[in-house]
Amino acid sequence: MSLDWNRIGSSSPQLLVQPRDIFAALPNKPFSYSYLRQEQGEVLEGWFARKDVRDVVIKQNTGGGKTVVGLLIAQSTLNEGVGKAVYLAPDTYLAARVREEAQRLGLPTAERHDDPNFLAARATLVTTFQKLINGQSVFGVVGGRHTPLDLGVVVVDDAHAALATTEGQFRLTIPIDHAAYAPLWNLFVNDLVQQNRKAVADISESDVSAAVPVPFWAWASKQDQVWSILQPFAAARDEAFKFAWPLIADCLQLCTVMFSSRGIEIQPPCPPIDKIPSFVGARRRVYLTATLSDDSVLVTNLKADPKNLEHVVTPGSAADLGDRLVLAPVQLNPNLTDDAIRQLAKQFSLGDRDGDGIPETRPVNVVVLVPSGAQAARWRGLADRVHYVGDLEAGVAELRAGHVGLVVLVNKYDGIDLPGTACEMLVIDGIPRPMSAADRREAAALVDSPTRRARDAQRIEQGMGRGVRDVGDHCAVLLLGAGLAMAVHDSTSLELFSPATRAQLVLSRDVAIQLYGQGLDGIRSALSVCLDRHPEWVQRSRFALASVRYRNIGAVRPEAVAAREAFDLAVAGQTSQAADRLQTAINGLTDQALRGWVREQKAGYLHFTNPDIAQQQLGAAIRENPMVLRPTVNVDLRPSRPAAVQARAAAEFLGATYADSTALVLGVRAVLDEIVWDEELTDQAEAAWEKLGLHLGFGSTRPERLYNTGPDNLWTLTPTSNAVIELKTGVELTCTGIAKKDADQLRGGLQWNTDTYGGVTAVPVMVHPVDVYDARAIPVPQMRVITPTKLEEFKTAIIAFATALTQGQNLWREEQAVAQQLAYQRLTGDRIIPAYSVAARLPK
Repeated sequence: MSLDWNRIGSSSPQLLVQPRDIFAALPNKPFSYSYLRQEQGEVLEGWFARKDVRDVVIKQNTGGGKTVVGLLIAQSTLNEGVGKAVYLAPDTYLAARVREEAQRLGLPTAERHDDPNFLAARATLVTTFQKLINGQSVFGVVGGRHTPLDLGVVVVDDAHAALATTEGQFRLTIPIDHAAYAPLWNLFVNDLVQQNRKAVADISESDVSAAVPVPFWAWASKQDQVWSILQPFAAARDEAFKFAWPLIADCLQLCTVMFSSRGIEIQPPCPPIDKIPSFVGARRRVYLTATLSDDSVLVTNLKADPKNLEHVVTPGSAADLGDRLVLAPVQLNPNLTDDAIRQLAKQFSLGDRDGDGIPETRPVNVVVLVPSGAQAARWRGLADRVHYVGDLEAGVAELRAGHVGLVVLVNKYDGIDLPGTACEMLVIDGIPRPMSAADRREAAALVDSPTRRARDAQRIEQGMGRGVRDVGDHCAVLLLGAGLAMAVHDSTSLELFSPATRAQLVLSRDVAIQLYGQGLDGIRSALSVCLDRHPEWVQRSRFALASVRYRNIGAVRPEAVAAREAFDLAVAGQTSQAADRLQTAINGLTDQALRGWVREQKAGYLHFTNPDIAQQQLGAAIRENPMVLRPTVNVDLRPSRPAAVQARAAAEFLGATYADSTALVLGVRAVLDEIVWDEELTDQAEAAWEKLGLHLGFGSTRPERLYNTGPDNLWTLTPTSNAVIELKTGVELTCTGIAKKDADQLRGGLQWNTDTYGGVTAVPVMVHPVDVYDARAIPVPQMRVITPTKLEEFKTAIIAFATALTQGQNLWREEQAVAQQLAYQRLTGDRIIPAYSVAARLPK
């Protein structure tokens, strides 16, 4: 007898709408998927209750099963008949993993946009964010050749990782060897010189760190010439133009423009996401994110409704996170070097935990995250593999397959799954740095801003999530360098992390307190407790998370909402209203650096209706933040004055900056860590040198940055002497002499000092790899050189100065104690330069 199955049962899985019910009805899912985790079920119920809200954010801890959640939401939307479903992954590797997981569950997916099952709303299209968001998108672009697809739901997986992609997709990058570069350079070079003469010279010398913005008034006034240069390449569908130009051409006059030695970047203040009607018009947009604290970029980049983001869908408990011990070795013992920790990590990768060269325990996979190739080079000789973004897929697969050893991943802090033994020890060796010239400029402008610290905390948390992908997972995490240690040190910093990560950091701090002052043996034993799954540690780790709850309220910064709304007004031709909208945000800001940064944006919109008032706004902005555009009117010269008493000025600065002794040592070390011989970090080195002068009680400024003339740095050493300082930390360590242009630059700084300070004696100082002139250089009388050897001596003395001030109660706040240590370490204004530099020599 044959059965008519159409008459048996009242419904089929394809007609169910509740995600829980869809999952329960899947007939062929493997045993490992026999039931939903509790947190997955809670999230799905939370989404279902809000399914008709257009923008919904779902936050779960890393490894909380977001992929299954996203797939079930997509299937629910299909079953409900709302429309086509798209699941967007950060990259092709992760998109393939999502399709594999869907196949195991028995949920239908498609890989191509023209798949009949996707077009008929019978399968979820799983693809990448880049596939949807680009100027040639097969989903349709306003004015493009593809008809926009009508979508019911777009699920954005790992949304914060996808957002970085969004910015890149809306950025037109013209390489320096492109035919459009030279005419644009010639068109704007005089305007660039007015902004930063030194940076223009550095670009001409192919300095990789040099970048300079085109002032908005020059860009706006020369739009006809710009179009005549760019339009032929766009019309020819030039490779550099075809993906970005269709997205930004209509708002080209509003774009910010950066020149660098690599090329030109042209980018709108916010992505004009309306150019992708399939995404903007989707009935439902669901953002799957880790538990990061700032959702502002969903508004600025994807035009999510900020009111929708006020409520976040989360599980009831935040205990769905694997076990992590997080230690910052320099926080435990300031005498420990990063190289010693690198050796320790290598020993764990070999199973040689006591460092005697004989493996005695199980070797583990150690994964190291670094921000750059230069940082990766510091692991040379220790790394078994070094992977860049292009070869990550094979590297991750190898780690998942078994023991590899110590693996370095360059500039990839998100979008990587390393569960179980794929990564049992994670080392974060530096915070990821912005790659684009515009992002680097913003980072420099907001370097000490709470906004920047919050972004750094997000990047650190993303990185720490790579090694823990499941509630049963575990990973020991080491944070290298004082900067990272500072980021997890005090309660203010801890508030920037998610509740679960914060609980783990507090628990780890309890361990760290007992290790304080110990050497490598103490760190080694603590790491072993985590890796060996010591019962007491596991119990306390679970207990620390048991009562933690998610934040179910979204965090969107008011100035981010204002930036989005202002840009949309400006695109509609209402630039005056755009400026007014930004002013409402400025009125509510207490962060001075951020106020100046937003005021520059306001001036850019105001220029279209009132150029004179725009320049006045820019003048106000530069007083709040010296890193903004230089206005056409001269910036008031404010000569730096020497402190009446150096020790008193130092004590006041240190007391106002550091709340406790650990923060003092970490803060000083973090400043010194920025002064390195790295051609990509010259601007950071100059900023750190300015901070260093303030730590020591000197008047300290960056005249070249402030006034577009003068030296890199100026320290007012005494009432009668200034140190005129040029930093050449970007020069190759293998160079053989001080170049003529560098000597000439210092000579120009001396003349500026004479013009500005009259009879004050100038002490010429250059931070340079060698102390001998090139044969073509014209010597600078009395020039002193801080060589690598002298720089290390200098750093050692400053660390000793700071450490000594922690040996008593608040000694760093007391003028007498500070004076004693300044004198002992030869850091007083009359002794510091002779002690830590050598006289420049003529070539033999």
